Amino acid sequence: MSRIPTRVLSLGAALILPLALAACGSDDEPDAGTDGTTEPLVIEVTVADGSIDPKGDRIQVGVGQEIVFDITADEDGELHAHTTEELTLDYPAGESEQTMVVDQPGVVEVESHDIDQIIVQLQVS
Repeated sequence: MSRIPTRVLSLGAALILPLALAACGSDDEPDAGTDGTTEPLVIEVTVADGSIDPKGDRIQVGVGQEIVFDITADEDGELHAHTTEELTLDYPAGESEQTMVVDQPGVVEVESHDIDQIIVQLQVS
């Protein structure tokens, strides 16, 4: 069995590590920001028979990024967001879109008080 000198292994690791780290980044996701260049984040919400989906999913969102809730509901209701200022998004029965923007980093829970369930947790950064 042949042995590879430690210097060669160190050199190989030094060359491969930056490539591996670069591969972790993604150009597919736009940078979030308040400059208006970020695509809105769309979250599909379904309200039917006293149940809501999604159920507490944690979703990454940028500070100042527009968040669009694409809601399909069998009855009127409201979403409640725990932001620095309490925010209520009323929605009608049928299909609707409700939007919000979070301007401070942190975790924002969006919930339904009628069904007493957290719908999503927005990880704002």
